[in-house]
Amino acid sequence: MSKIALALGAGGARGLAHIHVVRAFDELGIRPSVVAGTSIGSIIGAAACAGMSADAMTDHILSMISNPLTLMGDLFKVRPANLESFWRDGGLRIGELNLERALEAFLPTEIPATFADLTSPLKVAATDYYAQSTTVFEDGPLRSAIAASAAMPAVFLPVERSGRFFIDGSATNPCPLDVVHDTHQQVIAVDVSGGSHGDETQRPDKVDAMYASSQMMQMSIVQHAASKQPKAILLRPPVDSYRSLDFLKAKEILVQTKALKDRVKKAIDQLLC
Repeated sequence: MSKIALALGAGGARGLAHIHVVRAFDELGIRPSVVAGTSIGSIIGAAACAGMSADAMTDHILSMISNPLTLMGDLFKVRPANLESFWRDGGLRIGELNLERALEAFLPTEIPATFADLTSPLKVAATDYYAQSTTVFEDGPLRSAIAASAAMPAVFLPVERSGRFFIDGSATNPCPLDVVHDTHQQVIAVDVSGGSHGDETQRPDKVDAMYASSQMMQMSIVQHAASKQPKAILLRPPVDSYRSLDFLKAKEILVQTKALKDRVKKAIDQLLC
């Protein structure tokens, strides 16, 4: 096992670029000593720590979006099973889905039920809503931890775990390189926050400006964290033109970010020299 820790950041569909990071390790025949992930980073991280290859992850993602009817059927499974479940989810909360149920429908079966069943260590970063701080999960039920880390506000319900409520980890720790810094001085971190993009001669519309502003804040948090760890290598693939929910553009995102694999290989060589 390598002595390189890996931090995979939040970004929704943009985080599909993390698959190229896994592929770099696959092709070199090594594995990270520990993976820390936020949101989509926790999902890709869990798949990697369960032993899934990058090719298997790609096949799973593309198969999920290949048939719109099948995709709609899987989304239908996310609805509350009965009235009791409806009220347990908070009653009428328009537009918010139960991510724990969604993960049951969409995650590959290779991802196990608990952290203990993973083949390598994983740390999952989520935001404790009322404590206004990052919580790191590394044991117990795995899927609720991933759901807590990826519970994007206004899209997914806040996740309850151990009597606390959690929202997407990107609110406090978009790329959790600090989570692995204490025990691993050699860290590769991949930030998939999406910044501003478009025609620089045109005034951005309000939706683009609002969206980009939140992403800029995330990038600032990551840059600040990285400045405290000069030995860490921080990489950013070209993902600014994609939105968090652009999963139907998965193939395009993977093509657009394929150069990330070689950048990760160079980073690994640099750290292992």
